[in-house]
Amino acid sequence: MPRWLPRAMVLALALVACFQLATWGFHQLISLLLNVLIAFFLALAVEPAVSWMAARGMRRGLATGLVFLSILVAAAGFFALLGSMLAGQIATMVEEFPQYLDSVISWINSTLHTHLSRVEVQNNLLRSDWLQKYVQDSANNVLAVSATVLGSLFNLLTVALFSFYFAADGPRLRRALCSVLPPRRQEEVLRAWEIAVAKTGGYLYSRGLMALISGLAHYVLLELMGVPYAPALGMWVGLVSQFIPTIGTYLAGALPILIAFTVDPWHALWVFGFVVIYQQFENYLLQPRITAKTVDIHPAVAFGSVVAGTALMGAVGALISIPATATLQAFLGAYVKRYAVPDDLRVHGKARRRRAADLLARVRHAAERNEERPDGKEPAGQDRDSAGRDAAAQQGTPDAG
Repeated sequence: MPRWLPRAMVLALALVACFQLATWGFHQLISLLLNVLIAFFLALAVEPAVSWMAARGMRRGLATGLVFLSILVAAAGFFALLGSMLAGQIATMVEEFPQYLDSVISWINSTLHTHLSRVEVQNNLLRSDWLQKYVQDSANNVLAVSATVLGSLFNLLTVALFSFYFAADGPRLRRALCSVLPPRRQEEVLRAWEIAVAKTGGYLYSRGLMALISGLAHYVLLELMGVPYAPALGMWVGLVSQFIPTIGTYLAGALPILIAFTVDPWHALWVFGFVVIYQQFENYLLQPRITAKTVDIHPAVAFGSVVAGTALMGAVGALISIPATATLQAFLGAYVKRYAVPDDLRVHGKARRRRAADLLARVRHAAERNEERPDGKEPAGQDRDSAGRDAAAQQGTPDAG
């Protein structure tokens, strides 16, 4: 046996063990890493506001606290308004449920010529096996639901804490990262950081502007139709449709459609049509113009980045995919040399071949006329005309390259 073989086997086993340990540690810490990633992008988003206040003499810690306090107050107000709306609407729906059921049963009896009664339908519904099983499963899953809620609150506090420190200690963090790099690399890191701040802030601010426009548009529609809680519903549609990628539009439109249905089924149909039409207007007209000035990323690239981010990291990847892609695109743009491209080369090639064919036709025509004369010469006037045409033809065929 060679002397190096046992040592190589031990080294290979050690490498495999280290890889397995690193894989296990990564899977154990993936939740924390995702929270840190979300916190980092949130800190980048609030960096312009914090830097603006810090430039005017305010301490960065106090400025960061004020920004986060404003976000907390706005979120609390939104959820309080939404919660009161849902509570009142649910209470109204429970009180008017018998009337809704009577109207549905009357429509079924008149349409299908049946003889159903509300008492019979209620008894069958309350005694159904699936309802009893659902209630039993819900009672058994109370502990699991409570654990999920507590875990979500813990993750939220983790994100808030990390993002606060990232934003408050941004300059110190940048110095710590750059202190281990040579000067040239330090410039690249600082440039990438500035690009990330600009793109992330621009993305969130553009989303906020589109949320404001969407909320106002839906509020006006719901107010004109007499749908209750129009301000809260407009705010719900604006925020959910913009800050929840991919499925946010459908989640946002479902609630106002449901509440409009309690007023009048035709109102629900009108709201549904308006949601669909406004979504097309936003996708093809509003969003490209707004994001082109803030994020500068093609809509197809944005859609592809959202799909890729969702496949890699779920909802978190969908949320941070667009600013991450915009940052990477802007950073790589400084290292990619671009060249001017003329118009369609195929068009130039066709024009060049057409001019060459015209010149060849003129030469053949002149040769045929020379053959027709016995002395092989043309009259002076024709010779001058032919020479002029040949010179004009040569001047009219510039090099297309």
